[in-house]
Amino acid sequence: MSVPTIPQITPTISINRTQVINLLLASIALEELGLAHIINAEAEKLQAALGTLPGLSVTAPSFAGLITINRDIRRTLQAALKSQMLLQFKLEDILDIPPA
Repeated sequence: MSVPTIPQITPTISINRTQVINLLLASIALEELGLAHIINAEAEKLQAALGTLPGLSVTAPSFAGLITINRDIRRTLQAALKSQMLLQFKLEDILDIPPA
């Protein structure tokens, strides 16, 4: 087995302080958007399981099935909440960047 060769890459990136802060804020916004989509998908999953999702007719699962779906949704929402907390810390760190 050979040792991988990593080429020398020296990219020239030229962005100023304001652009860096804007990029960091944009990254938070995009992560928030992703979490919003996940939360919406979980809401639709629950609506589908309960048979209340407009335009979709699904046979309601058993009580045990509903408990399983509820547990899965709760776990997903807990993970989303953890991500949300990390994003809050990231935002606070960005806001604490001292002015130039």
